[in-house]
Amino acid sequence: MDDRQERLDGSGPAEQGGPDGAGGGGATAHGGVPAQGRSGEPTGDVYDWFRRGGRLLAQGNPAAAEQLLVRAAAAEPQSRSIRETLARAQFDTGSYAAALENFRAVALADPSDDYAQFGWGVAAARLGDFETSAEHLALAVAMRPGTEHYQAALRQTRATLAARAGAFGPLLPGAPGYLAPPPDPDGAPTGDAGADDEV
Repeated sequence: MDDRQERLDGSGPAEQGGPDGAGGGGATAHGGVPAQGRSGEPTGDVYDWFRRGGRLLAQGNPAAAEQLLVRAAAAEPQSRSIRETLARAQFDTGSYAAALENFRAVALADPSDDYAQFGWGVAAARLGDFETSAEHLALAVAMRPGTEHYQAALRQTRATLAARAGAFGPLLPGAPGYLAPPPDPDGAPTGDAGADDEV
């Protein structure tokens, strides 16, 4: 199994190593806050920031991970590994627009990156853009058809699009989400109930 498949589906991020995927370690201060030098800068170099950011993300500290990964991405903006990991951290902190931009950058740099397409699609769905979501989730599923969480996300997005298009029919009175029509100012019922039947 590709170790990048665990990001946004709730099963937790996999730790990746440096910008090329090698493993490694690094220090953090209390509460998952990245260790800092006297100047307030994180200790180490870009590779260290990337490794520590990935580990913080894996440990469930996406906000702390984002701090390090933003610096790493600024120093190495062409690194797809850094940008993808940053996008995962941003997604986990609820910064869906920022996550979408980073997943998008990775996918545009490498259109065959199924995980970047998946991330782009899921982030777009969180922002309410289900048309874009469906497009990129379909690409991810086409590239890795056996990946269940890709398929589940695509099914959910397509169901949302179908519901918005009225494919399941109108909501019936009393159903969750049903809004009754406002009363007529003259006191007559509104909607079909008070209309004369016409043929």
